[in-house]
Amino acid sequence: MPSGSAPYFLLVAAVFFLYWAAASNRYTRLGIILIANYYFCARFGLFYLVLLPACSTLDFLIGLGLMRSSNQHLRRALVWTSVAANLTLLFSSRHTGWVFPLGLSFYTFQSLTYTLDLYRRDGEATRSLLTYLSAVTFFPTLQAGPITRVSDLIRQFSENRRLDRVEGGRAFFLIALGLLKKALIADYLADALVNRVFDTPKLYSGAEVLIAVYAYSLQLYYDFSGYTDIARGVGQLLGINLPVNFNRPYSATNLTDFWRRWHISFSNWLRDYLYFALPGARTRVMPYLNLVITMLLGGLWHGLTWTFAIWGLLHGAALALTRLYMVRRGRVRQTAPTWKRVLATLGTYHFVCLTWIFFRAGSVTNALELLDRISSLSAGFENVAPLFAIALLAAAAALFVSKQWYSTLMERFAASPFYIHAAALLLVALALQSLGGRGSTPFVYSRF
Repeated sequence: MPSGSAPYFLLVAAVFFLYWAAASNRYTRLGIILIANYYFCARFGLFYLVLLPACSTLDFLIGLGLMRSSNQHLRRALVWTSVAANLTLLFSSRHTGWVFPLGLSFYTFQSLTYTLDLYRRDGEATRSLLTYLSAVTFFPTLQAGPITRVSDLIRQFSENRRLDRVEGGRAFFLIALGLLKKALIADYLADALVNRVFDTPKLYSGAEVLIAVYAYSLQLYYDFSGYTDIARGVGQLLGINLPVNFNRPYSATNLTDFWRRWHISFSNWLRDYLYFALPGARTRVMPYLNLVITMLLGGLWHGLTWTFAIWGLLHGAALALTRLYMVRRGRVRQTAPTWKRVLATLGTYHFVCLTWIFFRAGSVTNALELLDRISSLSAGFENVAPLFAIALLAAAAALFVSKQWYSTLMERFAASPFYIHAAALLLVALALQSLGGRGSTPFVYSRF
């Protein structure tokens, strides 16, 4: 049951009505969420009904131990048990796909936020196993995030929330926007040119390969941000606020700024739970090396391949150089002229596009073939259809829609009558049926 599919939204609808029908009873609501979580997982394999409760209960018990114990040796042993168990689950689910059709990367990251926060005394534990199980396997975030601190989900599940029509309107807006991003932009760009070029770059001119790289940068953004919009919208329908995961990443003026805007929950996780945990923070050299190590491990999380390792190393080295430049420049910040900001944004975007080649390529050889075709400077646009060019330009232009305009549109939609919401969702469904009739492909990050 991939997120965003028709069965997925049937599940969401059933949970929505049952959840709010039981709004007066907290434990009934949590039970409905937990059943939905496990039903979602069971659609990928019945063994998840044993695996996930066992792993989650282990971390719940470790959390109780961390909450009650002041013995540092015991606390360290408990947290390392949690880390070892979750990393074992992570590697098993990532590298035995025939056994684990549903990857558990995002589950393990969320689960670790709980025990690591308790170990650092940065969070509060819960004594309710039902609350913990409902939060740690919350089905909108299970497949591809956004990575949410379990303690925050526990707090929200504990609050007595009421169904709000305006909040529901915002949720429908996010869901509809996410579906349009995925089916009408990301999937179209992938099917119309990107997949063919990356699979067989030698059949295309250098200009066509370069256009495909630009198109992939937009495909990946609209695919993943579309998933996040859907997840956040489903969460809001149940009164749960999930974190924002993207903030105009291609407007970044340097790599540090980019990682504050791209896959924010993942970059925050790497910063809070990996980078700050590495030794040598007070030395002169280690903070720079730790950036490289952090991003290398972040790259290898996507897959144990040379392409992901190169992607991580390139970002790590660029982040280290960016930090070195900022340190050398000093703490005084002056507003740069517009032309400098534009050049910095263009430079950052093109560096990110360069690294996306290794992220998307099937092998290092494939990546080098793509770079070789681009460097040939051969021109030719026979494979770039006019409709594709229009879609690409429209997708690029949409990146520059002002935040104020976006917020105003959402609030006006949210405040409109329910029949406007229903009509808008119907129009989205019809658009997906007529223009996205190829069938929606899985979200890119659902395989990570």
